[in-house]
Amino acid sequence: MRRRRFRAPAWASTLTWKAAVFLTAMCCTLAALLGVLVHTAVTRQTVSHAREKALARLEVVTDAYEAGEPLPRGSGIDPPGLPAALRALAADGERGTMVADGPHRPGDPDGRGGPAMWAAGPADGRALATWTDYSHSARTIAGLDRAIIGSSLLAIAATLVVGLFAVGRVTRRLHQTARAARRISAGDLDARVDDPRTARPVRGQDEVAIVSGALDTMASSLQRKLQTEQRFTADVAHELRTPLTGLSAAAELLPPGRPAELVRDRVRAMRALTEDLLEISRLDARTEQVDLAVHDLAPVVERVVRASGTETGVRVGGPARVETDRRRLERVIGNLVANAHRHGSPPVVVEVSGAVVSVRDHGAGFPAYLLEGGPQRFRTDGAGKGHGLGLTIAVGQAAVIGARLEFVNPPDGGALARLTLPEYVRLDEGDSAGNTGEQGAGTAE
Repeated sequence: MRRRRFRAPAWASTLTWKAAVFLTAMCCTLAALLGVLVHTAVTRQTVSHAREKALARLEVVTDAYEAGEPLPRGSGIDPPGLPAALRALAADGERGTMVADGPHRPGDPDGRGGPAMWAAGPADGRALATWTDYSHSARTIAGLDRAIIGSSLLAIAATLVVGLFAVGRVTRRLHQTARAARRISAGDLDARVDDPRTARPVRGQDEVAIVSGALDTMASSLQRKLQTEQRFTADVAHELRTPLTGLSAAAELLPPGRPAELVRDRVRAMRALTEDLLEISRLDARTEQVDLAVHDLAPVVERVVRASGTETGVRVGGPARVETDRRRLERVIGNLVANAHRHGSPPVVVEVSGAVVSVRDHGAGFPAYLLEGGPQRFRTDGAGKGHGLGLTIAVGQAAVIGARLEFVNPPDGGALARLTLPEYVRLDEGDSAGNTGEQGAGTAE
């Protein structure tokens, strides 16, 4: 059985989360090291002071024992509760100290006294021991440990908050840069990051400001280049219009015959190419204005198919009304039908299902480059005639009217272009039917 790999959630890969984990780990490590050092130093000092005090008391007890005087309170010969290790040390003739439980105190439920500092030495083969109360020192060390833990948690929280605030400012600037980059890639060449740190060169710039400035510079350069290309395309198309008009008039004066038909055909092709170039230049400049109105989708599609003069089937699965620019919609559908007949194989079927229009042929399908990156200007892989601008214009006009145009190759073969329009939802049933005027369908290329 194949083991399922664990996949971390998306938020775990963010810079903020990684910074939080890093700051927390570093703060915990630093707090632990400082806490251990402080605890060790204070404990060693406290124990050393208690040991000196116990040994000094043992000297007094030893003098009293040697003088035959009564032993002071808190001392004795082999007293109960004396640690075995300390008893063995005294039996070997050496002195020593140890922190352990004190002698039994009446009233203790567990039969043990509180912590005590024991000191023992030899006394005629036995252990002469004394003990002092160590509970206060133990409470001091315990209180110190609690203070270290509390201050460490407080320091970790404060460092984490300050660190996340600082990282958050950086990530917000990075997100702003990413949003500007996405807008540029979507075609908004006026988008800029405008990081305030790049406005004044004398001000120190961090890495984010450098990236933001480089992105703004790239966008400005790209915008100038594209605008130059757009102006060139529009100027060329405008300059071609005048001689083509004269050439078309001259071609009509040629005597009937095959050469005259060829000239007129090429002149019509040149005029169509010129008009397409002008249309593309307007789409690139984003100066197109839409004329929105409510239309029944099925009649518009049927009218476009009839105007194309091709053998194209129409299927209406579910009628719908859409609010769109009818002229631009006819242009898109006409180009899709013309492309299906030019580069595909019959039968070509146009299906209307709600607000979705699908144009399907049964040829070799769309080329791989078109499926991956969309139509490319002046590029066709089919054997039919054409200059490769029809689908490019269809995509541009679909974007203008707020529709989505998709290209797919169905599993059973052929090519499918799917146009999804924003459906019109009537809130007032008293309104009359939408305008479905008789303006002619657009020509397809």
